[in-house]
Amino acid sequence: MSKQPKQIAIYGKGGIGKSTTTSNISAALSDMGYRVMQFGCDPKADSTNTLRDGASIPTILDLLREKKKVDAHEAIFTGYNNIYCVEAGGPAPGVGCAGRGIITAVQLLKQQRVFEELDLDYVIYDVLGDVVCGGFAVPIREGIAQHVFTVTSADFMAIYAANNLFKGIQKYSNAGGALLGGVIANSMVHPYQSEIVDDFVRRTHTQVMQYVPRSITVTQSELGGKTTIEASPQSTQAAIYRQLARRIDEHHQSAVPHPLEPSELRDWAASWADTLVAIESGEVREAVGAGI
Repeated sequence: MSKQPKQIAIYGKGGIGKSTTTSNISAALSDMGYRVMQFGCDPKADSTNTLRDGASIPTILDLLREKKKVDAHEAIFTGYNNIYCVEAGGPAPGVGCAGRGIITAVQLLKQQRVFEELDLDYVIYDVLGDVVCGGFAVPIREGIAQHVFTVTSADFMAIYAANNLFKGIQKYSNAGGALLGGVIANSMVHPYQSEIVDDFVRRTHTQVMQYVPRSITVTQSELGGKTTIEASPQSTQAAIYRQLARRIDEHHQSAVPHPLEPSELRDWAASWADTLVAIESGEVREAVGAGI
């Protein structure tokens, strides 16, 4: 009997650095000797580009539009260090549900028993953080992913998206859905940004997996079509991604988060807004918690 891969989903709002983070985790896990598949679930179908020197690959929905029957292997490509790369794809612009590609793609690979055949250690789903769409909720709702991690910054809309994700996890938890592993705090520059994320995870009963600073090394690597792990393996940023990958590899106990209600989230954000004004005016030197 073949082993079952550890399946994780990484969520985050568009532009938060979700795919960058996911690809560097995949690259780091592959360097650790694991057999990894990265499964892009964003309709833009660009999740795996930096694993393949910036090159795009045909999506499963693209292939299904061309012909009725598709061999799953036609949609699987290899990238850095033999990472298997798959893109679910999306509908034509303005037509259909953007999450439908996830449902179709997952069904195709499961029906053809691809995960077992490739003897994978990890399947990592890179998912847009809009759980309002049923398709994007599939890795949570169907229990396809065992552990969910979310990428956020200290910006309100990123935290708002993370809080919505927590609501989705909570909703499906009683029906065998995926649970939350933790939060990846991305684009950290100032101490107050870490304080904001720390306060949010404390209030929602979860944890920070890693603080990832904003770095020009990431920009340079991606302009060359590569992950930081590949393009700048000795850099400080690569070491941070490797540490994050190790923490995910060692993580086994996920939990149901406690999302904030809309009024609680508004009050929490307003309190932090007041704190940041005080920091800017010099009334306080640094943020030590909004204290609401």
